[in-house]
Amino acid sequence: MATVKDLSNYHQLVSDLFRWPTSKAEWEQYCLTQEQVDHFNEYGYVHNIKLLDEWQIDRLNDELAGITDPAHPGNDLFYQFYSNESSDNDSVLFHALGAWRITPGFHDILWNPAFVMAASQLLGNKAVRFWHDQLFCKPAKHGGVVAWHQDYSYWTRTTPMQHLTCWVGLDDANIENGCLYYVPYSQNWGLLDKPELAGDMEGLMDYLDDAQKAAFKPVPIELKKGYGTFHHPLMVHGSYANKSPRSRRAFVLNVFADGTVSNAENGELLPKTPGIPKGARMEGQFYPVLSDAKMF
Repeated sequence: MATVKDLSNYHQLVSDLFRWPTSKAEWEQYCLTQEQVDHFNEYGYVHNIKLLDEWQIDRLNDELAGITDPAHPGNDLFYQFYSNESSDNDSVLFHALGAWRITPGFHDILWNPAFVMAASQLLGNKAVRFWHDQLFCKPAKHGGVVAWHQDYSYWTRTTPMQHLTCWVGLDDANIENGCLYYVPYSQNWGLLDKPELAGDMEGLMDYLDDAQKAAFKPVPIELKKGYGTFHHPLMVHGSYANKSPRSRRAFVLNVFADGTVSNAENGELLPKTPGIPKGARMEGQFYPVLSDAKMF
């Protein structure tokens, strides 16, 4: 039994990490440009979006240092927790879902106005509803890979496909320490089979046709810490091992447009949470609305 407060019961800011805008003018400072939206619509991603200041990054890294310990009193609130999702002890990928339930900072990043504004725009100015969060941490010198994959291949238990992913670095991320890579235009390839996430980096290649293999030209997404990148749910992406002397810590926020429904045959969506019957709306304690499109 967890001995910390379950913050999934609170669907608003609970700390001083961000300030919620109170007017249209205050929201406008967070708007993506039309050029950025157009880039997303063409290539399947848009990157280099500033989402955090230095002091906010420091606070999140302090919280991260606590909750990566399996003995943390809030550990039972994670949906999933892998100290190393890889089967190779020399290739470590820390991966966990559900940090928003445990610490104020990781809770409040859901209501970061810069994130909420961009997410709404990229979802066609629709109301945004939370799906789930993830932590991905690659330690220095022996950080593991995240194999090429499409996010929605793991999410077909929700429909229609109107999802969005935001990846944010808590360290500078570059080629040397295992930054994210995208395959531009791959969002147009349709839904592919899903590989083992922390397994063979090239496992997805078995599912590609000759034309897709020819068009498979990944680009590195190097980012300063505190900056984020957004991508389409069918964007093929992954990241290589971290053999550098620097860590590569990051969190991911996954959302969908309001009106998404359960497509799970047995109603099960996230571990340790009540199910939602197939065809019923995704809503309630674990899938809060982050923005009403009318607020902009």
